[in-house]
Parts: sequence; C-alpha cells; structure tokens
Amino acid sequence: MEGKTILITGAAGFIGANLVREICTKYKNIKVIGLDNINDYYDVSLKEYRLNEIETLSKRYTDSTWTFVKGNLADKALIEDVFTKYDFAVVVNLAAQAGVRYSIENPD
Repeated sequence: MEGKTILITGAAGFIGANLVREICTKYKNIKVIGLDNINDYYDVSLKEYRLNEIETLSKRYTDSTWTFVKGNLADKALIEDVFTKYDFAVVVNLAAQAGVRYSIENPD
C-alpha cells in the first residue's frame, strides 16, 4: 500500500472515520482523501468531531497525509475533479443516504 492514494467516501461517518484512522496509523506513505457532504440527517457535530479527531491524528502520524473534501458524491463535476486531481489506487465507498424513503423520493 505504500505510496498509494486512497479515496474514502463517507469519511465523516462512524465506519469511514474509523477506517481513515486505521489506515493513517498502520501504513506509511499513504495519501488518504476523505469525501463527505456533512449533511444534517444525523448530528453534524458528531461528524465535525470525527473530522477534527482525524486532523489531530494526521498531525501525529506524518508518514501519511490526510485531505478532506467536503462535497456530495452525486455532484458529478466534483467527482470528476477529484478523480482528475488524484490517481487513486483504491476507492472505498462508504457514503450513504440514510433512510429508505428519502432515497426512493430522491434517487439521484
């Protein structure tokens, strides 16, 4: 994994944030790009707390780099920009819209 760039969507969520922490502490010379739209379906302060924890952790584990991109996975221009800017070896898609009803009413 050394020297690779990884994209983790849903990076501010519980699973995404824990995966980011694990990668940043276990591997060297990894670029981790986190993407999340920080929507308010759940408490935004929890998401901000997790991102602050990752930021603090990334300052202690300087062998890897952490970059956060705030944006929506459904924003095609943003996704094209991110994939143009970075050469990802791995993409882990943990982004999700909670609630079945919402996703049925808003499929995009």
